[in-house]
Amino acid sequence: MKIRTFLVDDEPLGRERIRSLLAHEPDVEIIGEAEDGEAALDAIQRLHPDLVFLDIQMPGLDGFGVVRGLTPPIPLIIFVTAYDQHAIKAFEAHALDYLLKPAKPARLRDALQRARSQLQLARTPAAELPRQLLDLLATREPERPTLTRLPVRTNERTTFVRVGAVDWIEAAGNYVVLHVGKENHILRDSLAALEDQLPRSFLRISRSTIVNLDRVRELQAMAAGEHVVILQDGRQIPMTRGVREVEDRLRFS
Repeated sequence: MKIRTFLVDDEPLGRERIRSLLAHEPDVEIIGEAEDGEAALDAIQRLHPDLVFLDIQMPGLDGFGVVRGLTPPIPLIIFVTAYDQHAIKAFEAHALDYLLKPAKPARLRDALQRARSQLQLARTPAAELPRQLLDLLATREPERPTLTRLPVRTNERTTFVRVGAVDWIEAAGNYVVLHVGKENHILRDSLAALEDQLPRSFLRISRSTIVNLDRVRELQAMAAGEHVVILQDGRQIPMTRGVREVEDRLRFS
C-alpha cells in the first residue's frame, strides 16, 4: 500500500529537497504540496494524507498553527525545522519525529521507517489529536516577535539601530558587536539569544558570527576546503556552516 504523503514548506527549495529524497522510496506517493499554512490546512482536510512533512517556520499560519487546526483523521506528522534548538528538544521530549534542514538522506529514511511502522499498526481514528501533539502544543512557548530595531546604550543615551542596517554581528564574550557600515556598536546580549529574534535574512555562519544575507556579495573557496563570505564592502568573514546550505539560503532570502 502506498503512503500518501503531503509536503508543506514556504520555501520551494525545501519542498524540492524532500521530494527528491522521497523519489527513491517506491512505497511513497506525494499527493500534494502547499507553500503556506492556510493552504496546507485546507488540502490536508480534503486529501486525508497518511503522512505530512510539515515546516515549522512559515509566515502567517505556522506549522504548529496547522496542527491546531487539524480534525480527524489526523495524519502522521514529521516536523521540519531549521536549527531551532528549542523545537528539537520539545520534539524529543514528546517522542515526535523531526528533520533538520537541509534534510539528510539517512535521517529522512530513519524517519520514514518509523512512519511505516506506525502505519502498519492497526489504528482506529481518534476523536482528537494524538496525545504527544496535544502535550507539545500545551507546553510550547509563544513565538518571540522579530526584532526591527536594536537598542544600543552609551552612558545616558540609548540609540536604536535598525536591524536591516546591520552588516554582520560577532560574539565578544558576554557581548555582541554590531557592524553597521563604518560604525561598531556593542550590545550586552549573547549571540544565541539574539539569533532567535532576528529576521530570516540573518544567518549564523559560524559559532561566533551572524551575517545579514542582504549584505553578502559572494562566497569564496579558500585552502583546505574552507570558505569565506564576502560582503558588499569587500570584508571577508570565515564560515564553518556548509557552503551548500548558505547558497540555498541566499537563493531564497
